[in-house]
Amino acid sequence: MTADFRKCPPGLNFEVCLNEILYASQQVDSHVEMIVMGKKGGRADFEWVYTDQPHTSRRKEILAKYPEIKTLMVPDPQLKWVVSGMVLTQLLACYLVRNFTWKWIFFWAYAFGGCINHSLTLAIHDISHNVAFGNKLAKWNRWFAMWANLPIGLPYSASFKKYHIDHHRYLGGDQLDVDIPTDFEGWFFCTPARKVLWLFLQPFFYALRPLVVNPKPVCQLEIQNAVVQLTADLIIYYLWGLKPIIYLIAGSVLCMGLHPISGHFIAEHYMFMKGHETYSYYGPLNWITFNVGYHMEHHDFPSIPGSKLPQVKEIAAEYYDSLPQHTSWTRVLWDFVFDDNIGPYSRIKREYKLSKQG
Repeated sequence: MTADFRKCPPGLNFEVCLNEILYASQQVDSHVEMIVMGKKGGRADFEWVYTDQPHTSRRKEILAKYPEIKTLMVPDPQLKWVVSGMVLTQLLACYLVRNFTWKWIFFWAYAFGGCINHSLTLAIHDISHNVAFGNKLAKWNRWFAMWANLPIGLPYSASFKKYHIDHHRYLGGDQLDVDIPTDFEGWFFCTPARKVLWLFLQPFFYALRPLVVNPKPVCQLEIQNAVVQLTADLIIYYLWGLKPIIYLIAGSVLCMGLHPISGHFIAEHYMFMKGHETYSYYGPLNWITFNVGYHMEHHDFPSIPGSKLPQVKEIAAEYYDSLPQHTSWTRVLWDFVFDDNIGPYSRIKREYKLSKQG
């Protein structure tokens, strides 16, 4: 960068002005180098705490003050119709894209189909809490999750259910909560360029991390999920060829990676403010993500459907309005990449007795 001496204000000492310009040039050059070359920075470990997760105590306190919240702990009668409409929309899309060129296959996978598929993964998240048919019909919820899984292209719902229980019960638990990155992820993905790569590869880390951190035996439901999914994929392939299959799977992978909707993965539990491990987002993207942005409320009351979480915030507003919150998932992704203080290590971790015994 070249210093422009003509910008020295009248009356200012020339040497002082020169030093200021050179200093500014060095700062800009340093920032450019950090982005292009990958300067390391940020945390060297997770934020270890020795307290219980805050959601259990807050849940008890809120229910004691507002017992009417219990009336929200009922199945969502609209969920099955909304999800079925999305599944059928993707089935129609498979028919429509069967003769598209590859560039348009990937374009529509990212711009349209992937958005629906990402939304369906969040519907599966809701269904995993039995909010489609209630706790008394738990098996109906499991099979309905497989129906919601079909456009995603790969078996997902049964494995998600198995590990998501631990995420709530052992939030931040070392070797228990597989939502937390591994030490390798925290150590390696510590520069802007590497963090962008990490965001792009997020679907693969979410799929493979449980096998490393907390491997569990394959259950019968997972086998059924795989058989149902493979059968559906083969039928689509038989009817319309390979392109619809690529459209579905590419959409799932791309939109769970570097995509504005994927900002919720970072926004939910990454420590943007010291000491706070869960954050909510109340913006418009909740309309297409089953209110997953109401994440503080969800962890306080996981048995309440996403459609009713805004009512929780409205009833117990004084418990949520003062907490840190995000206003943009896109801004979350930007800050995650370019803020040295935020990265895969920016998670609160704690030890549970179960992990010590393991």
